[in-house]
Amino acid sequence: MRRCNLAFALGRLAVAAALLGLVRAATAAEPAKPRNVTFLATSDCHYDVYENEDRNQRNRDTIEQMNGVGAAEWPAETGGGPIARPRGVLVLGDVIDDGDRELQGRKQSGRQYEFFRADFGLDGTDGRLKYPVFEGWGNHDGPPVGAEKFGFSFQAELKQRHQTRQQKGWLKGLSANGLHYSWDWDDVHFVQLNIYPADQQNAQIRYSPKWHDPQGALTFLKEDLAKHVGDSGRPVVLMSHCGFDTDWWHPDDWKAAYEAAKPYRVALYLYGHSGTGVRDWAPTGESPRWLCVNTGQTENGFFVVQLDGRRLRLAYRLKQWHIEKKPGQPDKRTWNGQWEWKWTKTATLAG
Repeated sequence: MRRCNLAFALGRLAVAAALLGLVRAATAAEPAKPRNVTFLATSDCHYDVYENEDRNQRNRDTIEQMNGVGAAEWPAETGGGPIARPRGVLVLGDVIDDGDRELQGRKQSGRQYEFFRADFGLDGTDGRLKYPVFEGWGNHDGPPVGAEKFGFSFQAELKQRHQTRQQKGWLKGLSANGLHYSWDWDDVHFVQLNIYPADQQNAQIRYSPKWHDPQGALTFLKEDLAKHVGDSGRPVVLMSHCGFDTDWWHPDDWKAAYEAAKPYRVALYLYGHSGTGVRDWAPTGESPRWLCVNTGQTENGFFVVQLDGRRLRLAYRLKQWHIEKKPGQPDKRTWNGQWEWKWTKTATLAG
């Protein structure tokens, strides 16, 4: 009887082991979640107070269009069809216009930041914007924490917002100094590198080393990609305020940033600061070339970007402006209330 019971027990164990093997095999064979990520990107909001406040309303008009972008369709040259609900909005620096300034004794920086926070919020429920926002700092946003003169630090606020993002479980990586960060949407890895990806301002550049201190962004980039992407082959989206056309981010440092990310599949490099447009870039003699998008000023519009399977497509959603020219006077620009598309691009993702 004992032999029979032992044989029965061993038989049950064998069946259980076989079933466990089947479950494991089925799990291993399950395909990864299909990649379909839509997001919006802008930069250079330049919120102001006591001067140029009309820009703030133009920003709000753009946010209203962001919230309603699902009512538009992709331009025909990118394949057409409806625009999916965006996962979030990237804001690539120069969030406020005066990062550490008073005007005739009136403090500007903190009030400008409050305009940003009221409009963009954080998670899509606490501001005008109906999506989460992922911002970084630019050259207008002020110096490192502790170097401010007028009692407000944009970077201190940024650190607190990153802590909230981390508590919400949004982030994959956060630098030791609490400034640079990364996250995933589906299998796409995003890295926010703030003003530009270097560790410190190049010794050959003398302009405003305190305000333009990148504070270890290059080291964060290297460590974050190694830890969170590795040899997976997943697409990577990089972003900073400055692009490869800014004379106080030195070309030697452009190359260092390129070399740091070259082993990975960089699908897109997004930046602001110097205008609007789309181009390919790599250091001289290097390949592959990166698709680089200069996202322009918020008051004018924003980019819509989608990574769907191996397809990448993007387009700039901008206001239609009427330009009135008068001899001897600055051009007068008036928005007619309509929107249009420009700077369209489609590409095939590697891998």
